[in-house]
Amino acid sequence: MSEYSSQYLKVEIVDHTAVVTFNNPPAHTWTAQSLTDLRDLVLALNEDKNIYALVLTGDGEKFFSAGADLNVFADGDKQVAAQMSNIFGQAFETLSDFRGVSISAINGYAMGGGLEVALACDIRIAEAHAVMALPEATVGLLPCAGGTQNLALLVGEGWTKRMILCGERLNAEKALLINLVEEVVAQGEGKASALALAEKVAKQSPVAVTACKQLIQKNRVMPINQALVHERQAFVDLFDSHDQKEGVQAFLEKRKPVWRNK
Repeated sequence: MSEYSSQYLKVEIVDHTAVVTFNNPPAHTWTAQSLTDLRDLVLALNEDKNIYALVLTGDGEKFFSAGADLNVFADGDKQVAAQMSNIFGQAFETLSDFRGVSISAINGYAMGGGLEVALACDIRIAEAHAVMALPEATVGLLPCAGGTQNLALLVGEGWTKRMILCGERLNAEKALLINLVEEVVAQGEGKASALALAEKVAKQSPVAVTACKQLIQKNRVMPINQALVHERQAFVDLFDSHDQKEGVQAFLEKRKPVWRNK
C-alpha cells in the first residue's frame, strides 16, 4: 500500500498511475470521512509530479460503490443533509478537476453517489456484470454530487431523465450504447484495462495533457468562440514548459521523450 492510503481508500502506485480501491465493505458506501479522504487524496496527487493518471475501482467483485449510506439521512436532519451534499460536491468536483487523467473501472453495482464518482472521472470502463443507476428519487432524494449535470453531458437529456426521473437501471451493454461508459470488458478485467489505458496516458506529455483536459472541459462553462481563444493561448503557453522542448527534440532525434511534468 502507498503512503496515500487511508481507512476507506487503498492506494497503490503503479508506475505513473495511482490506483485507488474503495474499501468500505460490503457495498463501499460513501461517508463524510471517505469523501474527505478522496478530496484530500486528489489534492495531494495534483502535487505529485510523478503521477499522471488515477484509476478508481471497488474492492471485490460485486460493488463499485453503492453511493451514500441512507442511514445518515434517516432522521431528516437538514444540517446533516447540507454537510453531506457539501462534502460530496467538494470531493467529486476536486476529482473532476484532477490535473491528470481519471479512469473509473466499474466492477459491479454503481448506484447513486457510486455512479456520480464515475461521472466525475474522465473515462469509464465497465465490467460486463456492472449495473448503473441514479435511484435517489425512489427514496425521495435527488443526485446532489453532480449527477443531474454530468450525466446529461455524457448521454443527453433524454436518457438522463429516464435514469433519474424514471429510475431506470442500466447494464453495461446499454451503458455503452448510450455513451455512459467508453468500454465494456469481461468481469475481473476492469482494473487491468484501466491500467493499460493509463499507460497510454504516460506516453503523452503530462503538461500537455493537463492543458488539453482543461480546454476540453471549458465547453461546460463558456461558449466555443471564447474557448477557442483560450485554446490558442494555451498552445503558446506550452512553449514555457520543459516538456514541450523535450517532446519536439525527442521526435526529431527519433527517441522516446523523457517527461518531467514541468
